[in-house]
Amino acid sequence: MNEQIKKLQQAIEPLQQQIINHKVYNVISNIDDLGVFMNYHIYAVWDFMSLLKSLQQNLTCTDVPWFPVGTANTRYLINEIVTGEESDVDSEGIRKSHFEMYLAAMQQCGAEPVDFLNFIAALKNTGDLTAAFNTTNVPDAARGFVEHTFDVINSGKSYLQAAVFTFGREDLIPYMFLSIVNDLNSKFPGQVSQFKYYLDRHIEVDGGHHSHLALEMTTELCGNDPQKWEEITAASVTALQKRIDLWDGIYNEIASSKVLAEG
Repeated sequence: MNEQIKKLQQAIEPLQQQIINHKVYNVISNIDDLGVFMNYHIYAVWDFMSLLKSLQQNLTCTDVPWFPVGTANTRYLINEIVTGEESDVDSEGIRKSHFEMYLAAMQQCGAEPVDFLNFIAALKNTGDLTAAFNTTNVPDAARGFVEHTFDVINSGKSYLQAAVFTFGREDLIPYMFLSIVNDLNSKFPGQVSQFKYYLDRHIEVDGGHHSHLALEMTTELCGNDPQKWEEITAASVTALQKRIDLWDGIYNEIASSKVLAEG
């Protein structure tokens, strides 16, 4: 393994462990709790796609007339990931992006993403991320998460985007959370089956094939430049901290709702 990769992984390991062992998983005990989780997490699923497409724009030619950009290897790597993320197959064999699968899973379990869809509609109308946030009801933790992602996107640095995509956005799904979802699915198969499929597919595709492609892409873009490796380590640490902040926001909302219910 590349020595720089080892150093980076050592730097982010404590944060990854915080995510794996986060207290949010302990408070998800029913479908309503899962719905709160999904209504926060959908922002991360969506801006993951935005980060992915920014990489494709920077590493390939998406204009006409066409001219070769970068190396054929990085073009292959990003296009391979985009194909899987944008046009995978759902549980019924229908082509969908992972984002569309997630929305379908939310609708199945009754977690209607009203606030998120209002945000997306406002963003389409204005083209202004800040305006879309200010005119819709987006949770603070979700807003902070998305704003950091778009700071990385707007940096225009493909190696930075690749690193955050590879190390900062890897969804570390702990066994505890999978057990909770499996248990809910056994009790309510008609409401949670699509989310279970999404998680299973995510682990199979993103956690396996795509993670290796992304790692190779990041390594190639950084090369032997110590400044780039320093930058991507800092960016990956910040991205993982934003994920922890997002999880904190979910935990606080679920825990507060339980206190109110008991009162």
